[in-house]
Amino acid sequence: GDNKWTMTIMARNAETGNLKWGYQKTPHDEWDYAGVNVMMLSDQNIDGKDLKLVTHPDRNGIIYTLNRMNGDLVRADFLDDTVNVWTHVDMKTGIPVRNPEYGTRMDHKGKDICPSAMGYHDQAHDSYDPERGLF
Repeated sequence: GDNKWTMTIMARNAETGNLKWGYQKTPHDEWDYAGVNVMMLSDQNIDGKDLKLVTHPDRNGIIYTLNRMNGDLVRADFLDDTVNVWTHVDMKTGIPVRNPEYGTRMDHKGKDICPSAMGYHDQAHDSYDPERGLF
């Protein structure tokens, strides 16, 4: 199955410890990307709405931006045009759509896969400049 709680950004209520929301970045993570990268918090105005966001550049080659209050996906962008394991991220479901040419299957030898099993963006630190609105 999807192994729901692997490769997942989760938010808990700090007072109760109860789960507020969870967003799975790579369902059934066959590459073991792990997704342990930095989570950057920001307050931004998007389409006329002030939002509290969390942005996460992931080892799967996608930069995720979520509404940190409810876990809704706001944006999902490839880190650059070399990322080929996905065709896109379905913005309704939040699921990255696999490119079958670069998947792992017993009947197929995938080559030139990006990101590799090492992942695209590792544990390097990123930052957000609120004055410029840039990461």
